[in-house]
Amino acid sequence: MRVISGSARGSRLKRVPGDSTRPIMDKVKESLFNILGKVEGEIWLDLFAGTGQVGIEALSRGAEEVVFIDKVRPAIQTIQANLQTTRLQAQGRVVQADAFEYLARTAGNGRFHLIYVAPPQYVGLWQKVMAVLDERPSAWLAPAGIVVVQIDPKEYEPLTLQNLTLSDGRTYGNTQLCFYEQTPVE
Repeated sequence: MRVISGSARGSRLKRVPGDSTRPIMDKVKESLFNILGKVEGEIWLDLFAGTGQVGIEALSRGAEEVVFIDKVRPAIQTIQANLQTTRLQAQGRVVQADAFEYLARTAGNGRFHLIYVAPPQYVGLWQKVMAVLDERPSAWLAPAGIVVVQIDPKEYEPLTLQNLTLSDGRTYGNTQLCFYEQTPVE
């Protein structure tokens, strides 16, 4: 696991001890950033952050700030260590919290350009997060902001959402990326 591009290119990242996280493969991460394009100046929210590698990649490529959320102490310690290794700790804010509690108690103020959702597999958390975000996406997302969900393709099911629309989906082996944008107001 390493940073692919930017100021921390080539930095090796630590893994969270145990098997509670599902790190994204470098090939998939590279494809994700090729799809997203430039991220300079953006502010991201990384829910279920695990190792923090997606948010750290964004920071390395010029994102202004990433808020990392995870409830597991070993994950928090791993994110902090990885931010220190990459010398990106000044732009990363690490919060130990349950993702749903964080969303319920913290006003997003429509500041996030991207919300990355990569919860533990096979427990239906991604659908629940999408339901919460769909209630008031403008409270979290900047006007052209998107939500990217990382799941196993076997977990995917179409969602009935009012305010977020699936705009793209890509499958890379046992990883699926789903891109949701705010539904245009007619």
